[in-house]
Amino acid sequence: MIDVTIANFETEVVDASQTLPVLVDLWAPWCGPCRSLGPVLEKLEAAYGGAFKLVKVNTEEEPDLATAFGVRSIPMVVLMQGGQPVDGFVGALPESQIRQFLDKHVTVAEPDPDTAAAAPAPTAVDELERLQQALATNPADDAARADYVMLLLDGGREDDARRAFEPLLGKLAIDRRAAALKTWLDALDASRASPAQEALRAAIDTNRRDFNARFALAQRLMAALQWTAALDELLEILMRDKTWNEDAARKAYVAVLELITPRAPKSAPEDPPAMPDPTLEAYRRRLSMVVLS
Repeated sequence: MIDVTIANFETEVVDASQTLPVLVDLWAPWCGPCRSLGPVLEKLEAAYGGAFKLVKVNTEEEPDLATAFGVRSIPMVVLMQGGQPVDGFVGALPESQIRQFLDKHVTVAEPDPDTAAAAPAPTAVDELERLQQALATNPADDAARADYVMLLLDGGREDDARRAFEPLLGKLAIDRRAAALKTWLDALDASRASPAQEALRAAIDTNRRDFNARFALAQRLMAALQWTAALDELLEILMRDKTWNEDAARKAYVAVLELITPRAPKSAPEDPPAMPDPTLEAYRRRLSMVVLS
């Protein structure tokens, strides 16, 4: 997938479409259907094995291209061949309909039986699509919503994650995963306003009991997905002051444990129970030792 501007349009779209169909996704950051369609198109680009090229045009940043394509509504998708638009559609169509659209124009090479293997494992895009469909069917499925928010945050799509998280805001007191996700989002906010890691570590080296600096460092580590390092910093606070700042360190520690606990698919009745993660168990024991000491 390539972001196209007026500067590279000729090369990436017009010239490229002389040898390969080019699918142009015209979108905008504020457009909800655009955000749901984009991952589906990216998934299909991979599934079709290079049989077409996907490019994206941000209509907010490239109004001249939007005008050239006659955009009246988004998302709008245009298929280019031989330097010319030959087909297109408007709206976030289901994957099955997009496949039908592509199959009219795109030829997929037959797989080599010697190299064809078992179906690949589901990707993050597959899982995002599954969760989107689950929430479209049942918006009250809080477990699916939490999984969806986590996957968006893991993928760096913070704005989308915050929008998806909003229905969980009223459930922080009764839903541990919702509360843990709020802690993660708060850490992302705090990390943007706090000093750099080097400055925070310097402050801690000067004063081991500078809990504000240590907590800020833990939040920065959470924002960087360095979970065990964040737990180590929080544990340092807890070992010196178990109730510091109205229990902030303990609550954050518990939230991180919740966030990094794997969510495996539901097992069949005959499946043996999953083995506990030794790292998680070790950090849980450390918390118990500190709290009970």
